[in-house]
Amino acid sequence: MEPFWVTAFLDLAPDDLEPAVAHWRAVTGYDVSPTRGGDGEFATLVPARGESYLKVQRLAEGPSRLHLDLHVSDVEAGAARAVELGASVVSRSGYVVLRSPGGFVFCLVGHPTGLRPPPADWGGHASAVDQVCLDVPPHAWEREVDFWPAVTGWRVDRSEGEYTSLVRPDHVPLRLLLQRLDDEQEQVTAHLDLATTDRAAETARHEALGARVVDVRDEWTVLRSPTGAAYCLTDRSPGPGG
Repeated sequence: MEPFWVTAFLDLAPDDLEPAVAHWRAVTGYDVSPTRGGDGEFATLVPARGESYLKVQRLAEGPSRLHLDLHVSDVEAGAARAVELGASVVSRSGYVVLRSPGGFVFCLVGHPTGLRPPPADWGGHASAVDQVCLDVPPHAWEREVDFWPAVTGWRVDRSEGEYTSLVRPDHVPLRLLLQRLDDEQEQVTAHLDLATTDRAAETARHEALGARVVDVRDEWTVLRSPTGAAYCLTDRSPGPGG
């Protein structure tokens, strides 16, 4: 059931909605669609070129989080396969909501898509939101590392230490990385990563937008958005292939 597209959903607590949308709109350079849904709870970050792959949802309750939509040609067959691999069904409503073996929420949808958007040009450097990192507690690590390559059909590009990276097709906008956490938590969570051609310049741009640097490593920088959500800037190329 290899997905032909992947969408990341920022599921936002009501108090986080406005500042989070403003931050990610500025980070990406994308526009924001009119709201939709029965209570106006959904919106899309719309690139100038290419198909959307970042969306937001206002939650009725609970803390802000992130989930994935995997776009597949046969939703019910994909759900049956995911269950065989250890997922559990949460609900069905024209699409199927599931939890991975480690508790991460994702949806199987059949929505059509288009071309992957190009990186944003900031006049001297470029960047793009290009990866979802699954933050996996130790108790769920082996199950998640087995599950995600099997459910996506993507091969493992790199697996060393606490990281396992999957190879996405070039037309898919989001990579998938699994990170084994040092400390336990109840279930798998996730955060967004950006690729950039100049991490120092991109970091300065994000700080000007209200983000705060938490940690600087050899190949990535950890930041927190104005609402407190962690995300990373990496040295990967934001173009095709990454």
